[in-house]
Amino acid sequence: MTVQECYEKIGGDYEGVCERMMDEARVRKFALKFLADKSYENLVEAYGSGNVEDAFRAAHTLKGVSQNLGFTRLFEVSDEITEALRPLEKVDLSERLAQLKDVYDRTIDAVSQLEEA
Repeated sequence: MTVQECYEKIGGDYEGVCERMMDEARVRKFALKFLADKSYENLVEAYGSGNVEDAFRAAHTLKGVSQNLGFTRLFEVSDEITEALRPLEKVDLSERLAQLKDVYDRTIDAVSQLEEA
């Protein structure tokens, strides 16, 4: 899978990220580093344990990383969660977290295929 195909598969902004990073090899390098990012796991763990502040921090980090990498769909969903948690009060995120899991899993799957290419 090419970098562009990966971005197409996940609904990412290939042109925008290439423009910002100025090199497809750099985009690939940083996209692959995303596989080691723990923001999603930290969000799920913190929210599950009732730690809204850490859940907000993890969602905000995931949002920023997604935006920087041009993972548009993942950015959009993590942005919704970040804003829902911004008041630092416990809210029901069950639907949003299910949506995030789906988008996150598809993103990880596509980037993993990029790693194998």
